[in-house]
Amino acid sequence: MEKKRILILGASGFIGNALYKELCPYFDTYGTYCNARRSFEDNKQFFRYDLDEDDVVQLLQKIRPHVIISALRGNFPAQVLAHQHMVEYVSENDCRLYFISSANVFDAYRKFPSYEYDKTFSDSIYGRFKIKIENMLMRLPVSKYGILRVPMVFGNTSPRVKEMKSFIWGNEPIEVFPNLVINVTNDDRLTQQVHYLINQDLGGIYHLGSKDLVHHDDFIREIVERIGSFNPIYKRVYTSNEERYLAVLPKDHLLPANLQTSFQDIIDHHVLK
Repeated sequence: MEKKRILILGASGFIGNALYKELCPYFDTYGTYCNARRSFEDNKQFFRYDLDEDDVVQLLQKIRPHVIISALRGNFPAQVLAHQHMVEYVSENDCRLYFISSANVFDAYRKFPSYEYDKTFSDSIYGRFKIKIENMLMRLPVSKYGILRVPMVFGNTSPRVKEMKSFIWGNEPIEVFPNLVINVTNDDRLTQQVHYLINQDLGGIYHLGSKDLVHHDDFIREIVERIGSFNPIYKRVYTSNEERYLAVLPKDHLLPANLQTSFQDIIDHHVLK
């Protein structure tokens, strides 16, 4: 049987690269890079793709992927246009598009965690941009798309953990939000979950975070303790007097138990191996 061809847009970024490493032993996997030229230009599976200059359709016609994973970052209007072209391509070809979305599509709801079929509503430019692309995808048949909403993503090489380390070593304050209730994930667990969805040919909306909730400040303090014995400076940021939620919990589309995770798993096992 022919191996599935997978194209990861944004495969030089943190999540995109983690996905590439997870999937390339099993599938015919391609990726794009934009700025990190040295690392990728000798890799024949990688193509240079600049959102602002290049037409994604040319890339799609060259690779003819069965699965597209969008982990793009960059200019929002250029991303919207690229996703419009992807949606047109997917509708006309034997192909599915997985879009890495965000808990921020619900950031205007503060009183509850959010589930797959809750109405999206965002106060932020970033959240509204993600909603715009989600809405495009939802015009396709369910078998043709996957909307993968992720909460804060941690991991050894994650931008968040790197930033925390640089603050600790630079004796700068780490911001914590004591009233913010979140769920979390990391690169290992997220990539395993996406691998499963591809293997099972699953489409629809998935919330790929821990199945339980934690206060932002408690979680960050535990992560910092795992980094080493430091006395970091914490800057407590209160955006409201009440607890507010920014969490995407699964209810309708539950993954198998071995692919579910808790925030303690992320602290204990995954984040700082």
